[in-house]
Amino acid sequence: MTSTELLNRLDELRHGRTPFVLATVVRAQRPTSARPGDSALVLPDGTIEGFVGGVCAESTVQLQGLRLLETGESVLLRITPGGGAATATAGSAAGSAAEDEGLVTVANPCQSGGTLDIFLEAHLPPLLVHVHGRAPIARALLDLGRALGYDARPAGPGTPLPDDLDAVLVASHGRDEEAPLAAAVRAGVPYVGLVASPRRGAAVLAGLGLTPQERARVHTPAGLDIGARTPPEIAVSVYAEVIAVRRCRAARPARPTGPDTAVPGRPVAEAVDPVCGMTVAVTPGAFALTGPAGGPVYFCGPGCRHAYTDDPDRYAHAS
Repeated sequence: MTSTELLNRLDELRHGRTPFVLATVVRAQRPTSARPGDSALVLPDGTIEGFVGGVCAESTVQLQGLRLLETGESVLLRITPGGGAATATAGSAAGSAAEDEGLVTVANPCQSGGTLDIFLEAHLPPLLVHVHGRAPIARALLDLGRALGYDARPAGPGTPLPDDLDAVLVASHGRDEEAPLAAAVRAGVPYVGLVASPRRGAAVLAGLGLTPQERARVHTPAGLDIGARTPPEIAVSVYAEVIAVRRCRAARPARPTGPDTAVPGRPVAEAVDPVCGMTVAVTPGAFALTGPAGGPVYFCGPGCRHAYTDDPDRYAHAS
């Protein structure tokens, strides 16, 4: 992937609100097939676009990249050769206590002999917020949301709800409130807020035709009680509640794009290669075979898969 192709692809992913990890080789100790400056993208389904080393190094980058998509963090990944399955242990973060924070070291027994340092930088799309209304509070919600770095967009009746929508804020003061609130709740949007007085908010909820559990998901009056009075203060209180709710969730509500797709907050499915002992990501394109018990067995690359095929009894205890 050339620099121009990479830049074009980055713009495409950002505009499509697709999370990704940018992996860049910053140091290569021979013998390695990768060179400093080589780069690749790790996508939520485990696809790797670009080049950061051979298939075994790529498997490690894939797993660590998918883990970072859970958190949005960035790390320096060091891939070192190992002396066998025992050296690899779980094939995950095996760094010593003396290492700097932000450095993850993985012993890869399949590595050709050199060491790779690869910077993994997670890029998650900003929070997507739909704001209903045209009054001063709605305008303040749009302005503050954008100042916070969120993707805050004006919305109206019939506005489609994207799968990755994080919040629906209704501040239309009695106009077209019911439909967007009910649609957001039924779509599983993580935060649904109605700017209204307690009395009017209760009346609106009663007319939504939702179950008690669904009505409980609507925050009204929206925002934390900080004594807000002006539109900007109310916007601050609303986003404070959005942040609090988001931080307290162990995982997003179940609206995934698929069981093999990384979603922020959801652990990546993993398996251990019975041949080399490396931990690998379970993705649609993973190297796999059907094991003796009928279930899938996953590998870091074709070499380990061939070794398993040649003598499955040797590795039966590990599969």
